[in-house]
Amino acid sequence: MANYLNWPSQHTLVCSWIPQAPALLRRKAHETYQFSFHVPRTFRKCSEGGMFKARLTFPKDYPYKPPVMKFVSEMWHPNIYKDGKVCISILHPAGDDPNAYEMASERWLPVHTVESILNSVISLLASPNTESPANVDAAKQMREEPDNFKRRVRRTVDKTLDEAF
Repeated sequence: MANYLNWPSQHTLVCSWIPQAPALLRRKAHETYQFSFHVPRTFRKCSEGGMFKARLTFPKDYPYKPPVMKFVSEMWHPNIYKDGKVCISILHPAGDDPNAYEMASERWLPVHTVESILNSVISLLASPNTESPANVDAAKQMREEPDNFKRRVRRTVDKTLDEAF
């Protein structure tokens, strides 16, 4: 049975594993949670309307170290590695970036919640960062063949809906 969290109006998140929202914020170390979430149609982007399955794995020193988010659903996105792992600043360990690409304030902080992670990932799905891609092929196709990129993303979104129902 799906639970609906009280999200900001521009986001809709449907999670099948969340017993209570407050309990979600108190994750234990080494716990992995698989869930599905819906990208709302308000984004008017090619990833909208998808029902994506993902896992969050919390390290033993959480909340001082970030969890790892990995999509179980097939994804075609510049900021998602081919194995499904999400590449987003707030999931990078705290501290300075040795490559000087990210500011320390953009990286993991113990105050981040599952809600802030998912809101950031939903925004990333809508607005990819092609300057620092995790999936170079997807980034290249997005820049050079935008129509083909949109068609491929749309196919993966449709596949998530077929698998969800």
